Amino acid sequence: MTITQLRAFVYAADQGSFTAAATMLGVSQPTISALIRKLEEHHELSLFIRAGRKLNLTAAGQELLIWARQIVDTSDRADDALIELRGIQRGSISLGVLRNANFYFLSDLVEQFHRKRPNVRLRLFGQNSFEVVEGVRDGRLEAGIVALPVPDQELEVFPLIQDEVLWASADPARVAAPVTIEQITSNPIVLYDASHSWNDPTRRQLSERAQERGLRLEPLVEVEYLETALDLVTRGIGDTMISRAAAQGKNFPKQLHCAPFAEPLYDTIAVVRRRNSIYSPAIIELIDLVSALLKKRANSAELPGTSELRLPTTAERPVATTSES
Repeated sequence: MTITQLRAFVYAADQGSFTAAATMLGVSQPTISALIRKLEEHHELSLFIRAGRKLNLTAAGQELLIWARQIVDTSDRADDALIELRGIQRGSISLGVLRNANFYFLSDLVEQFHRKRPNVRLRLFGQNSFEVVEGVRDGRLEAGIVALPVPDQELEVFPLIQDEVLWASADPARVAAPVTIEQITSNPIVLYDASHSWNDPTRRQLSERAQERGLRLEPLVEVEYLETALDLVTRGIGDTMISRAAAQGKNFPKQLHCAPFAEPLYDTIAVVRRRNSIYSPAIIELIDLVSALLKKRANSAELPGTSELRLPTTAERPVATTSES
């Protein structure tokens, strides 16, 4: 059996007639009939009951339809992927993003990319940088935007910008001056990203600093979302960490106060991809747009405490190309 035969069979089953299937596939009705007849002759089984104005599947047809639909759908997705490698007019791309991407670029990214490529489906995934890394490593995501450090086995990492991490409290006295690890561990702590806990890059940095001083960073409360953590801090339950980008966001609670660390702490925002992987033109355009948005913020008054890092060069970002013989 061939993919052409299976596609004709699936369309005929879905439309209920050979004529409708032929119209959708842009061929003649006899062509559809011949393709399905060859399929039936090969297996010596009838796939349709040809009675009345609408086709009905036989038991063999019902069994084949389950498998045929999977094969045709997979073939169509593969076709979309190869078309996408030739251009950026349609298809879909999958990019992993760090949890706080909305504070840096997310809405602007979606809006600008959609205006340029309205027919490209954009799929953005990620609750935490650790989760994004796993998605890139196992091939579910073409690339990812993460906060470092992350496990980089089988990956290539290209830093984009650094954003300073601050400490937030409802008590202005606790953040009247740059804070130390000793100070933050002496007061109640609320941390977010409970699902990934100490795999979270920023939490790992804090934990390592505490360990170096013989201290243990133990949160009183762990929650999933930053917004929940900030609400609890506002209520005086404890203090928390926050990126400068988030602290300067319009939804940051006005009752909270922030201070940098006495020994400055930074989140490094980076692109990750599988080692030696090939970017499609669409994913390169998307990452370049992320880079431009981050660079704009780093160079503006919006985000003091942020610095731009070296962007990957074209040579470092292989792109899929087509060749003509």
